[in-house]
Amino acid sequence: MEKLGLNKIRELYLSFFESKGHLRMHSFSLVPKNDKSLLLINAGMAPLKPYFTGLKTPPRRRVTTCQKCIRTGDIENVGKTSRHGTFFEMLGNFSFGNYFKKEAISWAWEFTTEVLKLPKDRLYVTIYLDDDEAYDIWVKDTDIDSSRIFRLGKEDNFWEHGAGPCGPCSEIHYDRGEGKIETVEEFVKAGDNDRVLEFWNLVFTQFDRDEQGNYNRLPRPNIDTGMGLERMAVIMQDKDNIFEIDTINAILKEISAMSSSPYGIDRKSDISMRVITDHIRSIVFMISDGILPSNEGRGYVLRRLLRRAAKHGRSLGIEGAFLYRLSKSVIDNSYEGYPELREREDYIKKIIKIEEEKFAATIDGGIQILDDFIFQLRKSGNSVLDGGRTFKLYDTYGFPVELTEEILEENNMTADLEGFKENMENQRNMARSARAETNYMGVKDTILNKIPMEVNTIFEGYDRLKSNSKVKVIMKDEEFVSRLSEGEEGVVVVENTPFYAEMGGQVGDSGTIYNDTFRGEVLDCKNNVAGKILHFVKISSGSLNLDDDIVLSVDKGRRDNIGKNHTATHILDETLKRILGEQVHQAGSYVDEHRLRFDFNYFEPLNYDTLRKIENMVNDSIMAVYPVKTVVMPLEEAKKSGAIALFDSKYKDKVRVVSVGDFSRELCGGTHVSNSGKIGLFKIISETGIAAGIRRIEAVTGKGAIDYVDSKDDMLKKISGKLKCSEKEIIHKLDLQFNELKSAEREIQQLKLKLAGNAENDILNRAKTIDGIKLFTGVLKEVDASALRELGDKFRSRYDNCLVVLGSSVNGKVQLIAMATEKAVQSGINCGKIIKEIAAVTGGNGGGRPDMAQAGGKLPEKLEEAVERCSIIVEKRSR
Repeated sequence: MEKLGLNKIRELYLSFFESKGHLRMHSFSLVPKNDKSLLLINAGMAPLKPYFTGLKTPPRRRVTTCQKCIRTGDIENVGKTSRHGTFFEMLGNFSFGNYFKKEAISWAWEFTTEVLKLPKDRLYVTIYLDDDEAYDIWVKDTDIDSSRIFRLGKEDNFWEHGAGPCGPCSEIHYDRGEGKIETVEEFVKAGDNDRVLEFWNLVFTQFDRDEQGNYNRLPRPNIDTGMGLERMAVIMQDKDNIFEIDTINAILKEISAMSSSPYGIDRKSDISMRVITDHIRSIVFMISDGILPSNEGRGYVLRRLLRRAAKHGRSLGIEGAFLYRLSKSVIDNSYEGYPELREREDYIKKIIKIEEEKFAATIDGGIQILDDFIFQLRKSGNSVLDGGRTFKLYDTYGFPVELTEEILEENNMTADLEGFKENMENQRNMARSARAETNYMGVKDTILNKIPMEVNTIFEGYDRLKSNSKVKVIMKDEEFVSRLSEGEEGVVVVENTPFYAEMGGQVGDSGTIYNDTFRGEVLDCKNNVAGKILHFVKISSGSLNLDDDIVLSVDKGRRDNIGKNHTATHILDETLKRILGEQVHQAGSYVDEHRLRFDFNYFEPLNYDTLRKIENMVNDSIMAVYPVKTVVMPLEEAKKSGAIALFDSKYKDKVRVVSVGDFSRELCGGTHVSNSGKIGLFKIISETGIAAGIRRIEAVTGKGAIDYVDSKDDMLKKISGKLKCSEKEIIHKLDLQFNELKSAEREIQQLKLKLAGNAENDILNRAKTIDGIKLFTGVLKEVDASALRELGDKFRSRYDNCLVVLGSSVNGKVQLIAMATEKAVQSGINCGKIIKEIAAVTGGNGGGRPDMAQAGGKLPEKLEEAVERCSIIVEKRSR
């Protein structure tokens, strides 16, 4: 039997089933699509559920995949057993109403015995107790010895999860022991003892279980198989556990080298190395799929894995951030099957390093406090950390409770988790009582939300900017009224309107509303809670009445500018994905007539060159004059078209897809220009961080961009005028002036040092000796703290038992320093305490070490008094 590598096994499997007419599909993302029942993909068939249930038409009736999966339910066992891991790859071949048991069984046996060449005398098969059909196929269509087929019950060989599709399954097992297994009882025992390893499960989905427990045959049964790639590699490479197979062992060896800890010597170190090896695989693949560390959901899973791995690294003596370096080993050993890892390598490393460094600050403080708690527990003979202190570590210091548990476990101690939960609930209750009461969904229950359900408005603003309509509702000062008169403001609902109501980050339209008897302004347009369009109006002349026929006209210039900024936002979104990586996702946006604002997930500031590259790509798309087209299509069709959106329940069956040529395609309900050329010019005005991992770009377009460039041009002209040079010479002229300023600063510093030196004799003349300690004090003028320290060092270097206290006033602010020799400190002098007392005299404060301290103050006139107090302080010490 050839010892095949993990990557080789993967390729052999997928190629084999391609030869049997299967479509090879790349692994789906670890982030489930349209499946709120899962936090992360945890099985090979999970992303294919829509094809099995009939919600989606599969790209082919036969499909094969190698799906990356994550399971964290048994995370505590990772590293302690030979099998457990959070990350694994699942090979599978699937039939959506195409072939069934005969083909699935025959191909599985062919691949196992002819491709992998596993010895037949090491193989056993299990089937469901009553599945005679599967038994007959195994016996008649393969050359397996029938005595190697065992029938097991529902618990082992029947797949079902409540009501719905289900069916029997057949498993293939590999025997690592000696001697043939003769009975079912022997087989079960061999499995419990890890002698026999199950490596391939063939699920025959042939029934639909109803609510009454009846099993009804499906007209088109399916095949769903799963082979654990790592487990098969264990068998093919004749290893004892997953941490010894080629690709995973390469990572473990890297950790061993980093920590200078040989593997296989110490059980505790081995566990730490295995935990890190497993977790770094999950971490790399999760970040590659766009997951970022956070305190909830899948982001919390990532953060927990990363922090557990970092903690085990510390246990091995690895100093500083190391996981980001280790990620290269994962990528090097996995990119053959997942080329996107290589493409996103730099991004993956950056995210890991940032999170590692953030955790280092948290863990340093937390571990120190927890160590103190553990010491106190041992001293008192207790082994349970109470809920209050467990909660304090979590709440005050941000120390993960599971990390507290692990460290306590290593010290044969536990945490009072019930007490922890009680403290957590108490805090939540306090937070609730501290909040002011709000109405349902936190929305104030105003008259705007009490418009009759039957009143609806048709939006016509995509096709026109002017509409004839009829007034249906008028509101003013929290009341329904029948009229708005000249000078009054109110809210109007009409039958149809061209006004866009604020939504999706785009502001509402403004314009005019009128007929022959009145005229008014539409100041804004919004939706209420029920989605009804509200026009906020002010009457300029005449009066507006209920049921009036009116004309509504949108401000065309403003709408055009909003459209330019909105279309530019779509182009910017796609540009960021192309330049920064597909993992970049929108985190918010705002579009009005003046500017656009776009928030996105990214963990570091964008430098000048990157921003210029983004600007250039956006402007290239503008100058390409791409047509901007809008198509309304079914939601599923929009997904297949590659339209960008967070596909969730908020979308209707029919959605609006906006395309900017072939460059960008997004779901959007906003208004846009007819072609990208109308945007004119795009200019970024700022790029900032607004939250952990969230960046914000603000930009202007069209006339706003031209005005921005003009303002910069005007600024350059003013600067060149001030510097009396041409614009081309500004940098050269500034360099000259900067050098002149540096030279002047050096000259000033030298003069200050000279002034300080001139005061040396005065300080010597007023020196005192108190109880053997030489006390030097002095007040200087316009000498900064650095010059004071330099003068103080001169005295300390000459006298082995002295205290120097100096003060100065610079620009009306007090500077004080106190410096003492080692001998003076041993005599009881403490500069930190002295400086604190004398600084108070000048209205300031300060502190420092026993041998050196400094302070500031607000009252220069009190300097002499403050410095003179030193004699009293030193004399008190000697009494």
